[in-house]
Amino acid sequence: MTTDTHSSAQPAPSIGVPTGRGLVTAASILVVLFWASAFVVIRWVGDDLTPGALALGRQTVASVILVAIAIWRRPALPRGRSLVLVIVYGVLWFAGYSFVLNLASQHLDAGTTSMIVNIAPLLVAVVAGVVFKEGFPAPLLIGITVSFIGVILIAGGGIGPHSRPIGLVLALLAAVLYASGVLTQKAALRDVDALTATWLGSVIGTIALLPFLPSLVQEASEAPTWSVVGVVYLGVVPSAAAFLLWAWVLKRGTAGGTAAVTLAVPAVAVLLSWVILAELPMPWGVVGGVLCLAGVAWSRRRPRRRQASVR
Repeated sequence: MTTDTHSSAQPAPSIGVPTGRGLVTAASILVVLFWASAFVVIRWVGDDLTPGALALGRQTVASVILVAIAIWRRPALPRGRSLVLVIVYGVLWFAGYSFVLNLASQHLDAGTTSMIVNIAPLLVAVVAGVVFKEGFPAPLLIGITVSFIGVILIAGGGIGPHSRPIGLVLALLAAVLYASGVLTQKAALRDVDALTATWLGSVIGTIALLPFLPSLVQEASEAPTWSVVGVVYLGVVPSAAAFLLWAWVLKRGTAGGTAAVTLAVPAVAVLLSWVILAELPMPWGVVGGVLCLAGVAWSRRRPRRRQASVR
């Protein structure tokens, strides 16, 4: 799933996968399913592994797989500004986001966490409006307002008996790190192929998380087998596979439009959380989460252009 870094022609697929709208859609659906399952598995193993150890274990497994693929494919390494961008989102997304998400999941149920984290596309739009001077059209302003009301509802009584208010703050921070990672990675993907953007970012994230190595060694040796299996699953599926597919999709679409696809993640996460963990957000939490996602969806609307009359 890599492309020629220096080619100015239409990106050619790698790893033998042809491009096309259908494949992009299929890849997007898989990313949604994989990332939704991550919220549940993180919650599931959170009693046996601390956030830092879990983040390092997940990234280590992912890095081993991705480096093996990189050795096989031998993509070009980024240089200069592109390398700096990869380092930045490697630290922000693969390390920072993973750690903060794990921390938030210890204080919030999986469904609520996923709903809060997925306001990230809205943050992407806001930053794009300021930094890239895309402006603040009416749909964006309305979306911001609706999502803000949703966050207030969740904070005011929608987090449920399995959750604590600090989890809301941590989930919002995770959303900020997520949005920062998307924006930085999108900039890097102008010159870096999808495989390199993923394997190198994962390795950088793993290195940034190495201070948690002693905790990982001790906790993994004492944890139940199913928790260790959960860590391996997180590294293989929601990390290695999902992030590789994500980079491949992101390279072929806009940052905001691609990020908006993840709006389906909370619905899947809530369903999985209910079936596997017997956890559901409180009614006001569901209402607030729906408003958050509705605000993000509305912010992605494009103002209708007035059609000239044809005579």
